[in-house]
Amino acid sequence: MVVPAPGLPARVRIHEVGARDGLQNEKIAVPTEVKAEFIRRLADAGLTTVEATSFVHPKWVPQLADAEQLYPRVRDLAGVALPVLVPNQRGLERALGLGADRIAVFASATESFAKANLNRTVDESLAVFEPVVRQAKDAGAHVRGYVSMCFGDPWEGAVPLHQVARVCTALRDMGCDELSLGDTIGVATPGHVQELLNLLNEEGVPTDEIGVHFHDTYGQALANTYAALEHGVTTVDASAGGLGGCPYAKSATGNLATEDLVWMLHGLGIETGVDLARLTATSVWMAAHLDRPSPSRTVRALSHKEQ
Repeated sequence: MVVPAPGLPARVRIHEVGARDGLQNEKIAVPTEVKAEFIRRLADAGLTTVEATSFVHPKWVPQLADAEQLYPRVRDLAGVALPVLVPNQRGLERALGLGADRIAVFASATESFAKANLNRTVDESLAVFEPVVRQAKDAGAHVRGYVSMCFGDPWEGAVPLHQVARVCTALRDMGCDELSLGDTIGVATPGHVQELLNLLNEEGVPTDEIGVHFHDTYGQALANTYAALEHGVTTVDASAGGLGGCPYAKSATGNLATEDLVWMLHGLGIETGVDLARLTATSVWMAAHLDRPSPSRTVRALSHKEQ
């Protein structure tokens, strides 16, 4: 039953990360053609933003070593934005050379995670990203800035809000069109989410430039998403079937499952453009390739009904 709640957005854009953030954390490398088919099926289910891959060095993320082979197989999908992650100028040049027009960079709000994930300090990593963002913008690309560890860090504990805001404003000042706030280890709670969003607004970051990216370690991902919706956020990251986590944060469980998100949004009368049945079938199909069941509660519930 659809029962709208007052004060929520009429429509939400789901930024699907399963093909990149989901598959990069798998122990085995998924064949390129399976990845391409996964992206095509996600698009067929109505997702209009599907993060395709990452142009990082294969040494760091071997599961995505086939970026050059994968991207040309999917880049012509009509009406679908296909962002790719780039770590530096070399990664950007590889992506632009294949026609990518939506780029993402990945910063950290904490020094510990910056060292573990980027092998640099926070300021050093921002200095690396500045020419990358500038070159991407000069090439006419849309640039998203991911900020990890926005709510908690496995080494440093709670992360001060002003620390997160500093990194967010730095990315925006260098030209990022959109920011994604990452709860990398899944420790956020709704009040914490709203306090950070309030501070970012006070620092000059408008809500329509903010997306949220929650992990479900403590079962809070949907509650945190709802808090963000109440604030006016209309971009939510999610991963089909709940795939993924973070290879550099051992306590991080999977991303918010796209199906769980869609179930909640549709129940609230919020439009997504996503066909939940097709999306569920896609996650069941991918789970078979990975030889394990989907962790998404909605996938399990709906696929069980069909049996």
